Amino acid sequence: MDSIEQPGHDDELVGELAPIEPIALRDRYFNRELSWLAFNQRVLEEASNRAHPLLERLRFLSISGNNLDEFFMVRFAGLRAQQLEGVDTLSPDGLTVAQQLDGASDRADQLMADQQLVWDTLRDEMAVVGIVVLEAGEIEGQDAIWLERHFRDHIFSVLTPQALDPAHPFPFIPNKGFSLLFDLTRLSDGEQIFELVMVPSTLPRFVRLPGDGARYVAIETMVRRFTGVIFPGYEVNGHGALRIIRDSDIEVEEEAEDLVLYFRTAIKRRRRGRVIRIELEGGMSASLEPLWKAQIGGADSFVTESGSFLGITDLAQLVEEDRPDLKFTPFSPRFPERIREHGGDCFAAIRAKDIVVHHPYETFDVVLAFLRQAAQDPDVIAIKQTLYRAGKQSAVIRALVDAAEAGKSVTAVVELKARFDEEQNLMWASQLERAGVQVVYGFIDWKTHAKVSMVVRREAEGHRTYCHFGTGNYHPITARIYTDLSFFTADPRLCRDAALLFNYITGYVEPTDLSKITISPHGMRDELCRLIDAEIDHAREGRDAAIWVKMNSLVDPAIIEKLYRASAAGVQVDLVIRGICCLRPGVPGLSDNIRVKSVIGRFLEHSRIICFGNGSALPNRKAKVLISSADWMPRNFDRRVEYLLPIENPTVHAQILDQVMVANLIDDEQSWILMPDGSYERIVPGRRPFNLHRYFMTNPSLSGRGAALRQSGQVPKLTLRR
Repeated sequence: MDSIEQPGHDDELVGELAPIEPIALRDRYFNRELSWLAFNQRVLEEASNRAHPLLERLRFLSISGNNLDEFFMVRFAGLRAQQLEGVDTLSPDGLTVAQQLDGASDRADQLMADQQLVWDTLRDEMAVVGIVVLEAGEIEGQDAIWLERHFRDHIFSVLTPQALDPAHPFPFIPNKGFSLLFDLTRLSDGEQIFELVMVPSTLPRFVRLPGDGARYVAIETMVRRFTGVIFPGYEVNGHGALRIIRDSDIEVEEEAEDLVLYFRTAIKRRRRGRVIRIELEGGMSASLEPLWKAQIGGADSFVTESGSFLGITDLAQLVEEDRPDLKFTPFSPRFPERIREHGGDCFAAIRAKDIVVHHPYETFDVVLAFLRQAAQDPDVIAIKQTLYRAGKQSAVIRALVDAAEAGKSVTAVVELKARFDEEQNLMWASQLERAGVQVVYGFIDWKTHAKVSMVVRREAEGHRTYCHFGTGNYHPITARIYTDLSFFTADPRLCRDAALLFNYITGYVEPTDLSKITISPHGMRDELCRLIDAEIDHAREGRDAAIWVKMNSLVDPAIIEKLYRASAAGVQVDLVIRGICCLRPGVPGLSDNIRVKSVIGRFLEHSRIICFGNGSALPNRKAKVLISSADWMPRNFDRRVEYLLPIENPTVHAQILDQVMVANLIDDEQSWILMPDGSYERIVPGRRPFNLHRYFMTNPSLSGRGAALRQSGQVPKLTLRR
């Protein structure tokens, strides 16, 4: 299964490296699943962070709910599948599949309980400022009259109550389906009847009452209030709500002959995946238990009682309330000055000098401008583009269509295996093909995760290639909230490497003479180990040595072992890992010189930056700087097409190292430190608090600011233990 690393493979890697000390696996690594749940706990903690506006705190709560759903749909489902198939290999931290499932289930239950407590608090705080979610007993007078009319006119006809008896088997409940069960007595003869009412996802979770203030009623509150409308002639003895989560991963089979047809079929199958988790409303009537246990697969599923509100992710609807005073101050990103200086001509600006753009502080419109200019420029003869996630309303797709319709050679590598975007990507692929774009789906076994654009232009000196390398997706919406880097270059060496990369994806022509970039699954792990070894050599020879890394996840055992070796050699390693981190820092004799922090704030830190001191303990011009599309996980090294690119232009080098990397390292307003026992502690801001998101919102352009942070006097924090 693509989303589950096979532990046996990882154990082999660890064994080949001959660990420094005979430390037990559980003391060398954190469990991946528990580390991810710890990350989602940090997201949830932001919902209680009073430094954020109230509705933004509600947004964090909703995000934590959505994250947890996805965890069960993919990661937990994968472990459950391994258990049912009798897989007996251990995880890198030495746990069996059953132990991982039990541990993750217990931790997730606690997380859901915490979500309920946070919702109770936020609900009270929202009521104080005029945003009220009413219970059934709080609706009276004109509100009650209006609500009943609304229910009869807009909701009643959409609902389909179903009796549950031998003649009416339990209906299929879709993934994330929300339903209410009722234990009824028919008044005419006293017979007991069980009924189920599924709430279609097409109905909003909350209905806003008219009048002053923002007053909402949840859909389940209305259904319960108007049981007399739905079940006339019946008395309600008991009721309860439930929600189910299904296995939603898609495993690509090697014998799939037609990848497009396979995914269209697999998407339909996913909707009927195995039930993984049943969430019950607290206090459900005992008489209803046999129904869901017998009919939904309770014996094979993990069941939890999750409080008074199921489906925390649905609270996102309330965040859309028009209350700017309860949200972050609107932020408008700037268009890069370098391109403005060239009259908006992207090619002229890139031709003059390499450019780095820092999203979302600098607008993603620059990437769209690059593609639109390529589509409209009569001298552009070819465009090549990878597409992993492009969004539902994609200007990127529009530019590629325009280019193809203008007669240019356009190639789009559309990744069908982008989880939960498969259906959207199939639609884009069809639209591109209709416009004349050459659509390629990449590899069956691997995902094409590299984010690269390539434009070939006819110029006076001959054909020149322009490239964009991104650390994030070509997705205009997520580019507003994800921090990522866009690197534009016309360097012939990098552009030639990009051409070889595209030839590899489209024609399976494995590149053998790349000049600058390194790709996975061919050599990226080895290259990173070589770079870490070089830093170890600096330390052993008495020179200063340091490694600074920023990424989303650190899981790969081989890389973790190499970092342990670096620590033992005296290399100072500072890691900014937003999400999963399986490396255990600060363990005597193993990782004394490794520190790990996680930044959680207004924007989602997403860029991947790798820096090596190269004989220095502080960021400077000697350091080696690289950007990448890959996190350090086995899947990124072994089952994805990714790139690792060295930054050699002095200006861009300084901008990425001295600005972006240093800002992440010294942030103390929205950072957490990973402790040796796996817990995270929020950093207490010092006398000179620093918030990296606020800094870049105030100073969105990196141009001309290369050493600003390094010279600010705050960098010595890098060498201090907290």
